[in-house]
Amino acid sequence: MSLAATPAETTAPRALLARQPNEFDLARIGRLLVRRRRYRYVEPVIVPIEDGYLVRAPCCSRTVDPQGGEIDIARLVWVERAREWRLFRRNHGPPSWIEDGRFARLGELMAWLNADPDRVFWQ
Repeated sequence: MSLAATPAETTAPRALLARQPNEFDLARIGRLLVRRRRYRYVEPVIVPIEDGYLVRAPCCSRTVDPQGGEIDIARLVWVERAREWRLFRRNHGPPSWIEDGRFARLGELMAWLNADPDRVFWQ
């Protein structure tokens, strides 16, 4: 019996090869969001999406959502080809995503999101 992999064993569906999302980073993002500087009294939700995560939270600004419902805060996307994280913020006017930054490490991205110096994420 050979220990070498056969061609059929080396081919795996994309879902099995994808780095993101994964349970480890999902939990890590949740732990790191506790350190944010703005709207610390709301409980954000992290949703796994293709190649990353979506951060949602109850709305604290009636100008963004008059009903005060849950809104999108940020998208964290891993780009395998570039081997970097991309952070997107939500434009709540005409709904769209705006790229806010590129980061080599998830920790750097989370530090930027938590600081939110321009107040574009936690509005």
